Amino acid sequence: MPTDLTRHAMLAERFQQLDSFLLKHQALWRPRPFTHLQLDWELAHPELALWLRNRSLDDAEAVHNCPETLRAPAPFPALAAQASELGLVDELPHALTEAPDARHSVDIPGRKWQQIQAFDSALTFQESPLHWLDWCAGKGHLGRHLVRRSGTLTCLEWDPALVASGAHLSRRLGIDAGHRQQDVMSDEVTELLGPNITPVALHACGDLHARLIKLSIERRCAQLAIAPCCYNRIQTERYVPLSNTAAASALKLSRDDLGLPLSETVTAGARERRLRDQSMAWRLGFDLLQRDLRGKDEYLPTPSLPGSWLKKTFEAYCRDLAAKKELREPPARDWHALERDGWQRLAEVRNLELVRGLFRRPLELWLLLDRALLLAENGYAIQLGTFCPASLTPRNLMIIAELDAPRATT
Repeated sequence: MPTDLTRHAMLAERFQQLDSFLLKHQALWRPRPFTHLQLDWELAHPELALWLRNRSLDDAEAVHNCPETLRAPAPFPALAAQASELGLVDELPHALTEAPDARHSVDIPGRKWQQIQAFDSALTFQESPLHWLDWCAGKGHLGRHLVRRSGTLTCLEWDPALVASGAHLSRRLGIDAGHRQQDVMSDEVTELLGPNITPVALHACGDLHARLIKLSIERRCAQLAIAPCCYNRIQTERYVPLSNTAAASALKLSRDDLGLPLSETVTAGARERRLRDQSMAWRLGFDLLQRDLRGKDEYLPTPSLPGSWLKKTFEAYCRDLAAKKELREPPARDWHALERDGWQRLAEVRNLELVRGLFRRPLELWLLLDRALLLAENGYAIQLGTFCPASLTPRNLMIIAELDAPRATT
């Protein structure tokens, strides 16, 4: 996708291509293998289903982030080729930026610091910002990095501890920044935006970044830049499209559907992956147990459990979780065999999920274009592309928007 998507028609055309693809194949990406012992699409594609079910957990892990490279039976290769083409996005042009003071990276995790630098180098506006507004700023690391260019800075953050810590860091670095404890979903935040304000947001979640886009349009901010994250962090059960184009789509998304783009991970360490796999395998083992105990062949949601639960024996884990869900006391059984079945199910689930994985980027781009189209429908020229490699963060898509009309004066 070209980075300089200034024409509404170009955005709408790409959106319609993605929309048709997602609608046509929704029977493949909507059902979650974790919650279904058998998927409806397996009847239509038995060779692919059997091939995937016979693969190991390590096999699935090896291609988790690049399912399109898997040489699987039909229709997988054709779907992979189409998904790759539709999900292709160009890298935003990167400008050479002044090397930051090393002190600015203090207290910032290395990966986050690299993301901030990449966001900065990809960010180009026609006019130099007069006042940066770091939205959902945390400690204000992004805003402090950007204000070196020009203008002044305000950082908005809900957590008072982060506000205090950010203010301390700004003072220590000699940066005149306003750190404000603020619920950005409240009405009073509206007055903080205006034509001379340049909002920026790096990985603000769901409703939070959607709120920023809507308010920026309402207050006629001349320019803004957003790298969205966590599209499923919304207050409604169903997704409410932002643009007129998306509102006309027949594709209706649940909150669960919105989690699909987030299923790609690149940052977990070996120990974290090991615990994650154990947790999922044990949940899947318990799922087999609860179906037997209830006499119902359906998934039973279970609560998020503290890590200490994984230190129990598998039998104790299942008995305690059954009690927590108010199920009848499990009878004596071969708990080692049930645990093995859980691990086997995990291997099958992870491999079957590779089909859904093909649709991660197309769905994410559909959601991103919904946001870009809303801005375009309200007079903004759009640049859209990646600001960093996916290895740094899978959420590497960025929207840069500028009003076609000159900045108003205040």
